[in-house]
Amino acid sequence: MSRDDLFATASNPRPAPSEDAAPGRSLRHQPLAARMRPRTLEEYAGQAHILAPGQLLRRAIEADRIQSLIFYGPPGTGKTSLAQIIAGQTRSKFERLSGVESNVAEMRRVLAAAANRLENTGQPTMLFIDEIHRFNKAQQDVLLPDVESGVVRLIGATTHNPFFFVNSPLVSRSQIFELRPLSEAELFALLQRALTDAERGLGYLRIQADEAALRHLARIADGDARKALNALEIAALTTEPSPATERHAPSLTDKGQHQDSPDFPPAGQAGGPAPQAGVIHIDLTAAEQSIQKKAIVYDGDGDAHYDTISAFIKSMRGSDPDAALYWLAKMIHAGEDPRFIARRIVIHAAEDVGLADPMALVLANAAFQAAEFIGWPEARIPIAEATIYIATANKSNSTIVAIDAAMEDVTSGRTLAVPEHLRDASYKGAKRLGHGEGYQYAHDYEGHFVPQDHLGADKRYYEPTEQGVEKKIKERLEHWRRLRQSARESGKTSGPT
Repeated sequence: MSRDDLFATASNPRPAPSEDAAPGRSLRHQPLAARMRPRTLEEYAGQAHILAPGQLLRRAIEADRIQSLIFYGPPGTGKTSLAQIIAGQTRSKFERLSGVESNVAEMRRVLAAAANRLENTGQPTMLFIDEIHRFNKAQQDVLLPDVESGVVRLIGATTHNPFFFVNSPLVSRSQIFELRPLSEAELFALLQRALTDAERGLGYLRIQADEAALRHLARIADGDARKALNALEIAALTTEPSPATERHAPSLTDKGQHQDSPDFPPAGQAGGPAPQAGVIHIDLTAAEQSIQKKAIVYDGDGDAHYDTISAFIKSMRGSDPDAALYWLAKMIHAGEDPRFIARRIVIHAAEDVGLADPMALVLANAAFQAAEFIGWPEARIPIAEATIYIATANKSNSTIVAIDAAMEDVTSGRTLAVPEHLRDASYKGAKRLGHGEGYQYAHDYEGHFVPQDHLGADKRYYEPTEQGVEKKIKERLEHWRRLRQSARESGKTSGPT
């Protein structure tokens, strides 16, 4: 339905746009995002890290040296559009399958047709598989022989990391490219292009869009071009035309068939002569209503899940409570399991705060118990408290460094026997074996310390830092180590010297 049809009434009919102004009949009922799909690399928005001149993928496309590719990234970043551009530029037959809908029989039909086409006409086939991660192992294995022999050039698209969700044999035969969310500037330019394109965009309508409105759509779309374009179309098709007396905020006027009208103010200027009746004015309010609440990009078992918790942990480690609270808020908004977040906080308290502030682990464990007991939304309070405490605490990773060094010695070095004086002497007959002989009970000595050998080898795993509480630990430990070393040198320590 066109915008004119939407607001047409018996008493106030809207004239239909002319055939040469409105999108063609084949495009008219497609969403704006579908109509505005780029047809060439020059029209393609974003992904400069792989498509800028001189980049690997750009060179491969221009030289027609594409074999098998896998694109992964969030929705609306142009995976399907890029596949279609590659097929067109390499003069390949474009075939599309869906990981959600297609079965093995359909795959075999497409592969057989591709083999016949290549043999009879020499034309290669570009097989695009959307949501390829949804194919099971058997379905993915069907592709391998024809991908390997070059019968088809495979392009898989997925929102999930292919190294985790696509079969290793298929990944090893493909080049992997990550598509990133579009920047706000890229989306803003895309929206401007849609307003001026009379063939495929909204240029056939008389639209005056405030710059603030377009920038809001570009920002709230969260890097998703499809979301931004569809929101713009909703705004255009559901906004009543402005009365002739209304003046406007700073706007971006379309440069289509109406740009030369004396009643249109220049782009980016406020006010201007009163526009003619029938001009669609998209202001910030219309934009906000069209895109509604921001949808958080967050998948419970995919990249966004792991990337967000990674950013959360690294923000706490980096002593940035503001960043940590933002990533925490994103996980809460997305409905993440509070126990998952709390577990990561407990681990982080021991790993990155450690003995520099032993209370961090106590508070983290208390937050975990509270989160498990009360759940969302109240769990956000103790979890946020633990997050702030840990982010602002003194930091030391000496604990994990120490245990990992000891683990490395246990797994790769010579296994040490327990010294005789430390062995269990509580059972009958232990004394006859010499177990426990020479053991010195630390509490019987001054300072509750005795310079006694407890390992049978000279090893140092724990090296305390100068951070927080650990500074005092370091002073005590260095004192004890000096006493133990003196005892070794004088032969007055139990066990091997």
